Amino acid sequence: MTKPTVLFIVGPTASGKSALAVALAKKLGGEIVSADSMLVYKGMNVGTAKPTKKERGGIPHQGLDLIPPTKSFSVFVYRQFALKAIRDILKRGKIPIVAGGTGFYVRALLEGLSPLPGTHAALRRELEREALEKGLPALYKRLLKLDPPRAKAIGPYNQRRIIRALEIYLISGKKPSQTSPKTPSLRDLGYRPVVIGIHRDRDALYRKINQRVDAMFRKGLVREVKRLARKKLSKTALQGVGYKETLDWIRSKGERPLGEVKERIKKTTRHFAKRQWTWFKRERGIRWVWWPETASIKPIQDFILRMIKNAL
Repeated sequence: MTKPTVLFIVGPTASGKSALAVALAKKLGGEIVSADSMLVYKGMNVGTAKPTKKERGGIPHQGLDLIPPTKSFSVFVYRQFALKAIRDILKRGKIPIVAGGTGFYVRALLEGLSPLPGTHAALRRELEREALEKGLPALYKRLLKLDPPRAKAIGPYNQRRIIRALEIYLISGKKPSQTSPKTPSLRDLGYRPVVIGIHRDRDALYRKINQRVDAMFRKGLVREVKRLARKKLSKTALQGVGYKETLDWIRSKGERPLGEVKERIKKTTRHFAKRQWTWFKRERGIRWVWWPETASIKPIQDFILRMIKNAL
C-alpha cells in the first residue's frame, strides 16, 4: 500500500515559499499547512507578512489565526494541530503542503519530539535577565507554583536548573516533572515526506527583506502594533521580528527617528534569515532547489513538479 505523501516547502524568510506553495497546491490539488510560529496569532498580519486572501489564491491555509496574541503557543501544540490538519487534508483527497520557515516546527513533524524541548536562546536570556533583576528566589517561587515536585527536587539555589525547568514549561506548556516518550516521526506514522528547500542568492534575499520591511511600514505596521499594545502580549508573540522594536519606539514616544527603527528591524530580520538558513542546511533529507533572482515562479514550480513526480 502506497504511503500518503506530505510535501514540505522550507527556507528562510522572504525566499518565496508562500507563493510557491500556493502555485504547487493549484497544480497538485493541495492544501497548505503553515509552519510559521508567528502566523498562528490573530491580528498580527502586517508584521508577520501573513498572506492575504488574494495571495492565498483560493487555496485553503491551515495554521493561520489560531489564537490571540495574548496567549503562548508551543511546538508541542503546533505538532498536534498540524498532524490533525494533515490527516483531514488527506481525507479530503488533497495533498498536504507544509510551508514555512520555523525549523523547529518542521523538525517536530518530520522527526518527532523528544520528551523535553531543546533550548530557546531568547527565552533563556530573558529568564537570566529576570534572575538578575528580581533575584533567583523570584524565579524559584515561580517554578514552585508551576511544578512543585521539580522545584523541590532542584532546590532554591541552582540557577541553571531552575531556568531550564522554567524554559521547558514555557516552551512546551508541560511540567518538567511529567516526561513522556519521544513522539513518532512522520515516517513512523505511515507518511512519506518530501522536503524541498528553497535556496536564493543571499544578497538578493537581503534586498527582498529590506523591501519587505519598508512595505510593512507603508501597510501600517505602526498602527497594527499600537492596536496590539493595548493588550498584554504573550512572550511567544513578542518574539515576532519587528513587533518588539516598534513597540519600544511607540513607548518611547518617538524618542528615536522611525527610520532608525526600520533599519534595526531590517538588520534583525537579515540575521534571522541567516539563522534559518543555518538551521535548514543542517537538516537531513532536504532536496535543495536554486531559485535564481531572474527566474519567475513558473520554471521553479515546474522543476519541483518534475522532481517530486515519482514521489507522488
